Amino acid sequence: MTKKRFLIYALVAALLAALFYVQFRTWRRFDWNVFFAQTKQVQLLHILFGVGFTYFAYVLRAVRWRIFLRPVKKTTVANLMAPTIIGFTGLSLLGRPGEMIRPYLIARKENLPFSSQLAVWTVERIFDVGAFALLLVGAIFLTSGPRQFTAYYGKFRDGGLILIGLVAVVGVMMVMISKQGDILASWIERRFPTHFGHKIAMRVREFRGGLNTIHGASELAQLVIVSLAMWYAIGLAYQQVTNAYGVPVLHVPVSQVLLLMGSSMVGSMVQLPGVGGGSQLATITTLQHVFGAAPELAASCGILLWMVTFMSVIPWGLFLAHRERLSLRRLSAESQEEEQQEIEGSATHERSGS
Repeated sequence: MTKKRFLIYALVAALLAALFYVQFRTWRRFDWNVFFAQTKQVQLLHILFGVGFTYFAYVLRAVRWRIFLRPVKKTTVANLMAPTIIGFTGLSLLGRPGEMIRPYLIARKENLPFSSQLAVWTVERIFDVGAFALLLVGAIFLTSGPRQFTAYYGKFRDGGLILIGLVAVVGVMMVMISKQGDILASWIERRFPTHFGHKIAMRVREFRGGLNTIHGASELAQLVIVSLAMWYAIGLAYQQVTNAYGVPVLHVPVSQVLLLMGSSMVGSMVQLPGVGGGSQLATITTLQHVFGAAPELAASCGILLWMVTFMSVIPWGLFLAHRERLSLRRLSAESQEEEQQEIEGSATHERSGS
């Protein structure tokens, strides 16, 4: 581990420790006996359905990647499943250092340039954000206000309007990058001649290259439909976990579960590899203060949601990695090295062209 990464992890750990300390100080009457009792009464069938919906979402991710690859390489969903599952296992266990494993494995398996799969990975993020935003906005504006947290609903509507604005901005940026991506990337490298500037420029070029893989309205429609179905499946996984407790306060429709998912996604931006922290804390806080769950119930459900929707991929991924004789740490190091080479190559290209 580099010194820089160690310092980042230390800062994140300190921040999470402080947040947990503040949270548990507010739970002065937290009863661990109640926590364990409520966890034990969880209905296992609901949890298994939750894991099943989570796994189905991974299948849809492979389907979507196949659509991205269609213009350049004919492949199958079966070929993409192992890299997808192993990649997300690396992300779960290693955190951000494991993020590039999936595009690296797909590039290696399909005999494609790593840069091309980085382009797909970059555009995939936009489809993720856009699809979830559409579902969340629909949950806020097109469904009846949830009776459990009427006091918060006005804030959710305001957040929905902001989200609509952000999606519109992203759409405009997509059009601009599609038409003038190389010019924008070159300007960024000239304006910010640093490692960070070259990395941003490389991402812009990747994004433009990824957009070029979408050939026609039919493929775009397929990508949107698959993305919406994938996030809805994740919402169903969340719903199965909340329903597993058999209490009215957590028996909520998917439209309301999407609001819980949003808080979890925001919290996931601050977490430690293999441990999490931010995601669970954000989910627990939302369950308690927005949905009205007791502290013990909120803590139990928040942890179980994280295990089902984020960590349940690990057994499947470790099995596939063992079968294919792959080391997650080695894959992480190799993918980061490839990414660094792409950044250096982009910088060299810009210097030679200027």
